[in-house]
Amino acid sequence: MVDADLASIYGVTTKRLNEQVKRNRSRFPQDFTFQLDIDEKKELVANCDRFKNLKHSTVLPYVFMEHGAIMLASVLNSEIAVQASIQVVRAFVKLRELLTTNKDLARKLAGLEKKYDHQFKVVFDAIRELMEPPPSKKRKIGFRAR
Repeated sequence: MVDADLASIYGVTTKRLNEQVKRNRSRFPQDFTFQLDIDEKKELVANCDRFKNLKHSTVLPYVFMEHGAIMLASVLNSEIAVQASIQVVRAFVKLRELLTTNKDLARKLAGLEKKYDHQFKVVFDAIRELMEPPPSKKRKIGFRAR
């Protein structure tokens, strides 16, 4: 995400957000955030209408990956950023609980499968299929040939 988008989400100005990134540089390695160069900025403006306000800006925007956006919540001191940080932590805890539950279920299922004969293979296969996440349905972008 671009710095201006995250600033609006966290309820701070883009200038304030970028100040915090510069002050806390050690918390933002290159795989968390980077600053666009002039050519990248031009390409972004050319390809995305919503970034047209960057066209005449002399400042090169920062771009944040998922971990960088989370780290921002910890260095910004707005009430929204604090709440966002809390929600992120809660989401990760919940995700970890779900993963643990799924692993436990898979382990128990494997134990039951060894214990019972092949009559229940269809049942075990059906349970395994239910444990798999549903496939994502991505819409194709563009025109369809008729």
